[in-house]
Amino acid sequence: MAGSKTARDRLAKAETLARKVNLLLDVVVAEGGKPYEFSDIQAGVRQHGYELSRTRWWRIRSGESLEVVPTEALVALAEFFEIDPVYLTDETGELPERIERELQLLKKMRRNQLKNIAARTLGDIDIKTLDAINALLDEVDAHEKIDPEQPE
Repeated sequence: MAGSKTARDRLAKAETLARKVNLLLDVVVAEGGKPYEFSDIQAGVRQHGYELSRTRWWRIRSGESLEVVPTEALVALAEFFEIDPVYLTDETGELPERIERELQLLKKMRRNQLKNIAARTLGDIDIKTLDAINALLDEVDAHEKIDPEQPE
């Protein structure tokens, strides 16, 4: 049964890589604020010396393939996204600081949007209720700083 353990390990590694790549896609946007299309990524990776097929891209993003992704592909992707290749090539690679900052900015923007929606929806709301909403959102922020691995 040693082979099945190896397959399980490869699948776990593929799932980790997929989470990392999908996080990059969620955070990093192309010029104009739109998400990257496959053709953008393919062209960018090609400029960094790797020819990325649509099939390989699907396998990387899905995390469902036991196939080992070539290091050259991961390095080219990292260079395209302007991050340290270790993030993609090493299973324990840390989230790049730039991506971490963009995630924090996105969270703040979502919180502010939630505050705006609450204020518009509730209309003439008393100050105590607004303070309670703000305190609750601040408490969520504080909790996320303590446990950053907690899903949104």
